[in-house]
Amino acid sequence: MPPTGQIHAPAIDTGWAEHAPSTDAMYNPALIACLLSAAADAHLKQTSSGMPVALSFIIAPMTLHRVTRQTCQTARFTTHLRTWVERNPLVCVGFPERAQDLVAVVRQGLRFALRHEVLRLSGDVLLPRGRVPVRIPDHPELEDILRTGRLLGRWLAKNDTATVFALMGVKP
Repeated sequence: MPPTGQIHAPAIDTGWAEHAPSTDAMYNPALIACLLSAAADAHLKQTSSGMPVALSFIIAPMTLHRVTRQTCQTARFTTHLRTWVERNPLVCVGFPERAQDLVAVVRQGLRFALRHEVLRLSGDVLLPRGRVPVRIPDHPELEDILRTGRLLGRWLAKNDTATVFALMGVKP
């Protein structure tokens, strides 16, 4: 298991627009809002309860990292998360750092989703509001991101949040 990193916000929130142009699209708060809405919707269908907010900080770095996203897509839904991590130890390499680097981006995406009523916060869980655009622009990578978000929403619903964080080598 990888060393345990800690996910916490950087002292200064520099904003998503200061990232390199090639990453701006991936760090766009609207994309993060759509991703988390897709995950929350799938989580709700799997468990009949909202998705814990904390999972947002796991789902986004897993989904936005191309190698991890591709590895998730080849996993069977019935595979337990622990088994998947054991079979794919490289996905955890660098995950704590990626998760830490995306804390501010995820927070901005969450604020965007709540402000634009894409998600609703109920206690410490997120509920989809069904306000994601019906027609998402036709782009293969965007489709992969949303598909993986839905997969992770269903898949992570089968585990408690503390277990997910521990298996990914981070803590809230």
